[in-house]
Amino acid sequence: MSYHDDRTGASRPLPPRLDPRAGRPSRPDAAGDTAGSGRRRLAAGARVVAGLLSLVLLGTSGWGWYLGRVADASVNRTNAIPTSGNEQTVDTGEAMNLLLVGNDSRAGATEEELALLNTEANPGLNTDTMILAHVPADGSAASFVSFPRDSYVEIPGYGWDKLNAAYAYGGMEAPDGASDAAVQAAGAQLLIQTISSLTGLRIDHYAEVDLLGFFKLSTVVGGVEVNLCEPAKDSFSGVDLPAGVQTISGEQALAFVRQRHGLPRGDFDRIVRQQTFIGGMIRKMLSDNVLLDLGKQRELVQAAADALTVDQNLDLLRLAQQMQSVTPGSIDFQTVPYVGTDRDEQDRSIIRLEDEETLQAFFAQLSAEPAPAEEAAETEAPAVVSAADVDVEVYNGSGISGLAGDAGEELTASGFQVTGTANADSMDYEVTEIRHAAGDEALAAALAAQVPGAITKVVDDATSGTVQLVLGSDFNGVGQAVTAAPPAPVTEGADARTAADTDCIN
Repeated sequence: MSYHDDRTGASRPLPPRLDPRAGRPSRPDAAGDTAGSGRRRLAAGARVVAGLLSLVLLGTSGWGWYLGRVADASVNRTNAIPTSGNEQTVDTGEAMNLLLVGNDSRAGATEEELALLNTEANPGLNTDTMILAHVPADGSAASFVSFPRDSYVEIPGYGWDKLNAAYAYGGMEAPDGASDAAVQAAGAQLLIQTISSLTGLRIDHYAEVDLLGFFKLSTVVGGVEVNLCEPAKDSFSGVDLPAGVQTISGEQALAFVRQRHGLPRGDFDRIVRQQTFIGGMIRKMLSDNVLLDLGKQRELVQAAADALTVDQNLDLLRLAQQMQSVTPGSIDFQTVPYVGTDRDEQDRSIIRLEDEETLQAFFAQLSAEPAPAEEAAETEAPAVVSAADVDVEVYNGSGISGLAGDAGEELTASGFQVTGTANADSMDYEVTEIRHAAGDEALAAALAAQVPGAITKVVDDATSGTVQLVLGSDFNGVGQAVTAAPPAPVTEGADARTAADTDCIN
């Protein structure tokens, strides 16, 4: 069996069928997925964030320069950033976007470690949850957006599929006999192209971590505090924890972020688990017992550097310096906006995300940089002018016959110079608008004072010195506030929380 590659025009062998339970392809030479190994799929997103933050947050300590240099010298590098298909359509200014990914590789784990982790050897290069981290230019905050592995997306060159298929498809593009590093790089590049197309963001950097690294990190840090609303016990993941506040590490930390069976919302609750663990890791790393323990810092940085693979140009020391003012309360977590679960043409369970316009609006909002306070202070208020100085053209867009004439008469009675009335280009305006040319802000402000609540905007086709009043169905007359429309919905991701949150979770 083969398929047509849209990018190269060549016929390529079909990838192995996705496991309907695990939802991921493997490379042709990977070990077959048994029912047992399918139940032991890992929530890798928490691992990679924990590893990266180990390097970044500890780099803010007194000897961070040394730690940063150790990390940069020790961390593995990969050619992850593609030269095409990673274009930015959503403006993020000087902010940094990092794609954080986890894989299921257990290479290097001993038999004892594998037994302790309730898993087995696996050379696969599969991905679970992917997380996009957005760091503003001043490093004062960070936003982490989780992408469920079953998100149904368009993968460049392969059509629609689950998001976690992108990495495996990319790895299959590597030439036969290619090294694991080359396969890893090819997988990362296609995953980045997929995320970039979906979000409208340019992905600047990439970081990936494996299972064993996460286990060692959570152990070295001395455990992470979590708060469970109910006891958690699950034979698939191996989790066995009581309800309430507790500190977890090692195999129970791994089981905690892996559990999916038995949770009310399945993968969605598992994402909350990941976010909660990351938040706890951040709080622990910023606590005195870590920041003041130089030996523990050295162990953490070395463990993180061993576990992580990052792109060729990520400067860990610079990132640490950029984020030195970060606090748990300024680090937030969300899940990419989604519609809900569904079935695809192969009758697999998938997650339908919001449409492209909604998603890109969400990421634009997430990435918006506030205007510097000093600039706002320097902005001068427009000069005050009288009604007699304002020429107004009135356009009826409300669908109410004769409204422009009535409004014109009221404006004239109020002292404005009405130079004409007419119908607007449409009768479907719901909101009244005041339009003006650039530089006529004072004239528009004088008219806006008589139509409270109207939207004021600069337009190219307005005549300088003349203000246009376009009446919508909310217009109530000159001197009266327009009928307030219900607030526009704000697109937010699901399960929003910060690293400072300690409320109980499923």
